[in-house]
Amino acid sequence: MARYKRVLVKLSGEVLAGPESFGISADRVQDLAREIAEVARTGVEIGLVVGGGNFFRGVAAAAKNMDRVTGDHMGMLATVINALALQDALEKAGVPTRVMTAIQMHQVAEPYIRRRAIRHLEKGRIVIFAAGTSNPYFSTDTAATLRALEIHAEVIAKATKVDGVYDKDPMKYPDAVLYREVSYLDVLAKSLRVMDASAVAMCRDNQMPIIVFNLNVRGNIMRMAMGEPVGTIIH
Repeated sequence: MARYKRVLVKLSGEVLAGPESFGISADRVQDLAREIAEVARTGVEIGLVVGGGNFFRGVAAAAKNMDRVTGDHMGMLATVINALALQDALEKAGVPTRVMTAIQMHQVAEPYIRRRAIRHLEKGRIVIFAAGTSNPYFSTDTAATLRALEIHAEVIAKATKVDGVYDKDPMKYPDAVLYREVSYLDVLAKSLRVMDASAVAMCRDNQMPIIVFNLNVRGNIMRMAMGEPVGTIIH
């Protein structure tokens, strides 16, 4: 029996690149889609927000001299490319999926309308929220938090490449300590770099729990949805 009825899963764009540093790995996207589809079949309603780093990192050098707003708009469009790739893979895995974008592009995806998004979820469709909030200066972490609150998700599941929240970067420090539970206040006070400070503060103000877990461990999305102890919970 699933612990959560409705979840918002935040994926980084880099996850879709798989072993490559740029673009989309078809094999990785298909594996991920199969795993998400398994969870959806248990009756869990799933919203997804995916970043655009797998494309935007590739043009980051060129974007350094660009206007920040232009660069952010490029990043938003990268999230739409990722959302469409994920939608295709999810539908091939047998789960009806809708992409809703904060920037209107009717030929490509539905515009984001909150009540319509909730209706899709109630009908058992996965909804992928693309193009961030449509506003520059806001990260996809903030967009994920905003959408989670708007659709009344019970939890934000932040999928990463490490096992949870550590006291310091585990990639650099082998003695880094993993937290199983941590408060919003500690995340902000210790600058633990889980999500943007604005996203964490928004979760704190609205009592939205965040689960940070390792996406590279097969079955972790299902474990998270079932309420098994996985990664770190921030509450």
